[in-house]
Amino acid sequence: MAEHEHEHVRVAVIGSGFGGLGAAVRLRREGVTDFVVLERADSVGGTWRDNTYPGCACDVPSHLYSFSFAPNPDWPRTFSGQEHIRAYLEHVADVFRLRPHIRLNSEVKMMTWNAERLCWDIETAGGSLSADFVVSATGPLSDPKIPEIPGLDSFPGKVFHSARWDHDYDLRGKRVAMVGTGASAIQIVPAVQPLAGRLTLFQRTPPWVMPRVDRAITPAERALHRALPFTSRLRRGLLWGIRELQVQAFTKRPDELGLVEKLAKRNMARSVKDPALRAKLTPDYRIGCKRILLSSEYYPALAKPNVDVVASGLSEIRGSVLVAADGTETEADVIVFGTGFHVTDMPIAERVVGADGRTLAESWKDGMEALRGASAAGFPNWMTIIGPNTGLGNSSMILMIESQLNYMADFVRQLDVLGGRVALDARPGAVHAWNRRVQERMKRTVWNTGGCDSWYLDAKGRNTTIWPGTTGEFRRVTRRVDLTEYEVLRKPVGESVGQSSVGQSSVGQSSVGEEAVA
Repeated sequence: MAEHEHEHVRVAVIGSGFGGLGAAVRLRREGVTDFVVLERADSVGGTWRDNTYPGCACDVPSHLYSFSFAPNPDWPRTFSGQEHIRAYLEHVADVFRLRPHIRLNSEVKMMTWNAERLCWDIETAGGSLSADFVVSATGPLSDPKIPEIPGLDSFPGKVFHSARWDHDYDLRGKRVAMVGTGASAIQIVPAVQPLAGRLTLFQRTPPWVMPRVDRAITPAERALHRALPFTSRLRRGLLWGIRELQVQAFTKRPDELGLVEKLAKRNMARSVKDPALRAKLTPDYRIGCKRILLSSEYYPALAKPNVDVVASGLSEIRGSVLVAADGTETEADVIVFGTGFHVTDMPIAERVVGADGRTLAESWKDGMEALRGASAAGFPNWMTIIGPNTGLGNSSMILMIESQLNYMADFVRQLDVLGGRVALDARPGAVHAWNRRVQERMKRTVWNTGGCDSWYLDAKGRNTTIWPGTTGEFRRVTRRVDLTEYEVLRKPVGESVGQSSVGQSSVGQSSVGEEAVA
């Protein structure tokens, strides 16, 4: 990036997964071409580039887990595997001619708000640049989390996280310890079980697992989608509608989920005949409190003779012996951590320095919050894709991403309308009002009342991850940027870039429409 040193761009996008590539496409469609996409790795794809573990696939149907503006008539299965989703993202980068904007191996080291110039100064692994507007699309599933376990450093065998799979290590005949029972683990276990000499699953909390109704999409279906694109849109719309109808049970009437629990228990009973093992695998919390997992192979794999389930978390490692919290000891040659990611403590927050000199991490020390899931107070002209309380418990995140891209596009339009060197900074009152209403609605949802401790909750037990409503509702409240929720920062007319005075223009009281999150 030597030739790019000290350059200035209108927009800098951080990350090249679904959020980053979607932002790039939307900027192009808005007529903005002066932007860069900064990617720390050597290729695009985000979480679908990083996660290459055996069995890796999506638990959202393919036709819903893709951009509405880039339908793919050739999905091979109803639930696509990692390689097909990554190929789709590479295809998006090519079709929408994003490659000239993408800078690989350009990890962002620090972003600092420059109050004098009303822009962001960005230091990357390849050099420095500045941008009027930053779109952070690093995603919540980008930085693996490995728990601090006494003795882990002394383990003589192999250790890796599911998102950093070591394909050079041969698992055949090995004593494999799988730590965690989340979405990755239930895909890894069936893939690894036939190879392992012994597979031990360390389970802190059993998940609710429903059958995965997956099948190959026939050549005739694909030909129909290619010839008549509206059929693909119809399929997507049907998948979306079914999930929208399910939301009420999660957000307002968790007691209605009892029938779904019975179906899940029946699914388990079909494959697990041992009552002792069934008891270990039966959750004691309401279904939906943690993400409902989909697999038709997980329970059959756990019932195999070379698999042990330790219904207690891993607490200590003594050489090659793994000790569970209940005292169970297991010898292992390799430990695979399927222990999730830094979701409620996003690492990028340590690298964003706002208007008052504090990092975003410091600003969020009491919990993440952002106006409409996008803008944080004190961080002008900066927004995040998949920000606080924009996650979903039962549908496709691509729907939420596209809503946030609508908000981003209007943000850029508002800057154009205001004219000159200008910035928008979310008012603290507007941010708090938005967050207060979101959290109030969260109280009655299954994610807060279901009796589990999930990765949706931060260190203080507050749900800063999930959106407590429908995707249609979120799209409505992110359609436009409401200037009354922002301070307008402007450089006086005629002032040179080097001068430091910044005028503040108030365009209304900090108010959040009651209808936004009512």
